[in-house]
Amino acid sequence: MNYSYVSFIQCRLACLCLAFTAVCCSVQNASAEEGMYPMSELKQLDLPSRGIELTAEQLFNPQAISLVDGVCRVNGCTGSFVSPTGLIITNHHCAYGAIQQASQGSHDYLSSGFKADSLSDEIPAPDYTVRVTQDYRDISAEVLAVVQPGMSYLERSEAIEKKSKEIELAAEQANPGLRAEVAEMFAGKTYVLFQYVYLRDIRLVFAPPQSVGNFGGEVDNWMWPRHTGDFSFMRAYTAPDGSSASYSVDNIPYQPKRFVQVSVEGVQEEDAVFLLGYPGRTARHKTAAFLNYEEHVRLPTLIELYNWQIEVMTAAGEGDREVEIKHASRMRSLSNVEKRSRGQLQGLRRAHLAEKRRATEAELQAFIESDSARKAKYGELLKEIQAVYQEMEQLAPLEFNLQQLRSASRAAAIAYFIVDAASERQKPDLDRESAYMERNWEQSLQSLKSSVNDYHAATDEILLAGMMERLKAVEAGPVTEALKRQFAASIVPMESVQQWLARTSVGEWEFVERYAAQTPQTLAQTDDPILQLMLELYPTYLELRDREKTREGRLSELYGSLIEIKQQFAKSDFVPDANATLRFTCGHVRRYSPADAVVMLPLTTLSGVIDKTTGKAPFDTPSEVVEKFEADELGRYRNATLNDVPVAILYDTDTTGGNSGSPIFNAKGELVGVNFDRCFEATINDFAWDQSYSRSIGVDIRYVLWLTDVVYGAERLIEEMGVKH
Repeated sequence: MNYSYVSFIQCRLACLCLAFTAVCCSVQNASAEEGMYPMSELKQLDLPSRGIELTAEQLFNPQAISLVDGVCRVNGCTGSFVSPTGLIITNHHCAYGAIQQASQGSHDYLSSGFKADSLSDEIPAPDYTVRVTQDYRDISAEVLAVVQPGMSYLERSEAIEKKSKEIELAAEQANPGLRAEVAEMFAGKTYVLFQYVYLRDIRLVFAPPQSVGNFGGEVDNWMWPRHTGDFSFMRAYTAPDGSSASYSVDNIPYQPKRFVQVSVEGVQEEDAVFLLGYPGRTARHKTAAFLNYEEHVRLPTLIELYNWQIEVMTAAGEGDREVEIKHASRMRSLSNVEKRSRGQLQGLRRAHLAEKRRATEAELQAFIESDSARKAKYGELLKEIQAVYQEMEQLAPLEFNLQQLRSASRAAAIAYFIVDAASERQKPDLDRESAYMERNWEQSLQSLKSSVNDYHAATDEILLAGMMERLKAVEAGPVTEALKRQFAASIVPMESVQQWLARTSVGEWEFVERYAAQTPQTLAQTDDPILQLMLELYPTYLELRDREKTREGRLSELYGSLIEIKQQFAKSDFVPDANATLRFTCGHVRRYSPADAVVMLPLTTLSGVIDKTTGKAPFDTPSEVVEKFEADELGRYRNATLNDVPVAILYDTDTTGGNSGSPIFNAKGELVGVNFDRCFEATINDFAWDQSYSRSIGVDIRYVLWLTDVVYGAERLIEEMGVKH
């Protein structure tokens, strides 16, 4: 049955306004204990009191097989192995790029979904890599030993970067087959070397139609209640000898040390759950000056720029499915970030978070000034940090537009890569930017090839001309002069851009591949207009890179000092901000009240999917799903209490971007769901976390299994996962 969804959305948005008012109060009294724990902190946690039946060693043990061996990083997301032959479950939106790339041509797997009936039918996803954490060790002393008195901030940043690369390469040489990566845990203070199994042959196995995997679209994104089947299956492969290898028909499925056991029983309200995953970046230890910059500069600018790009690409794809598919992955990513940023901006404003952090910093400053030794060392610390963000604010119009020029326009992005590669590839390997080092070059070229595949000249005309208009309005010396030279033949950027794109070859892979291997001297002779434009702007981009590294070096040192004095002031240690390394978080399947007299229950059902269905995007449930529901073919995935198939779960764990695809485990370490989102109120989590309003959203494993098994008949995957009939 169908019903009008408009009134429900209006009611829910009204509740959100009230919810942010509640957040204003709760942020001030936020618990000091945050929930994204590095593996090094597991032994400090009282797991039984949190309802977890596993020990710290059963969760992570570099000397033995543990649950972590069944969890992996899938590009910028998380996934988990659910079979002994490398089958991975992650989110539909995490596999979206692979589905989109496979859809170009005669197949539209975004619309129809995809099911491989055998291993040979699984589709390569060359843009994807998978990592499995093997070990870690603190290398802070080694890294910081290169910092010498009298270094400029740029020199400091570059010295730390180069030393980190040296350590990574040395670790990889000592451990063939593993990938090494240095991560800064506390800015300017602690550095950890992580070692990973690194898999490069990843293939698409199963994906439901987009109308299931993205049911509700941007209307429901970041919202509860939710009814999205946001899951897909992929598989990792290795060379026949088990070593990491690029795609080959001779490769065999990867055999993980451990795979995760799926629980058909699922969870009930108030059950304990925990997640392992690779959350992106949080900013809970940043200052009020940073929050002010986010609130007044970065977030408003990003929201406006992304909305404009989304509108352009939406219009370009109307009536042309091929063009729509080309833009699909970028649009979904932009839409997700835009809505999250909107939630963060509203949260910052309504919670007055910058103001509250300034009050906390005033107390810290008083503590500093109460002791002459502390005052001598830390007295100007907060002012110095503020000065960095003030400089960023002043330069934001130029820097944002320069960055977006090479991001919004595919042609500019491709040209920038070619010009930058020509310069960087002339340097010794350790001195290159990371993307151009030998260890990363193959994957960088593959990503570039995907950008070329997604290039659409008519869309790029609007995006490139729009960004040029923005840059023309910025008085910025060399940039302004470079643009004047480029526009010498035309007053209107669109006229110039149309001529450039008519003559450029950056949309042709053979040309791009050839020119990506050229020297700067060869590029200087080119008559390709987009490459000429980027050659004109390249010195400014180099200045921007140096300025960013200078800031990084300065803030790294300053925030290192801030952590020192905060620990003295609070007389306690802190959990480091998330940084895309492996973390643990736990909580319970739990309802919440976002506004007065409003209670959100923690489980949604298949009946709710049908109730929301309108037959039009984004609520156009596939007919095969509706038919199975109407025939009451729910099978063993029916929950007795609900008399229905559970669809989504709500729980009070601490998550952020990068936790997408994280396995949701029950107390025994069995898979009961896949994390994919947060509630709108919780978008502020990146800046301040509180259990009272922090709610994450996952797809219930019973809905995953029902769709995979009953609706789409992928019995081989059900059997492979050991889910017995």
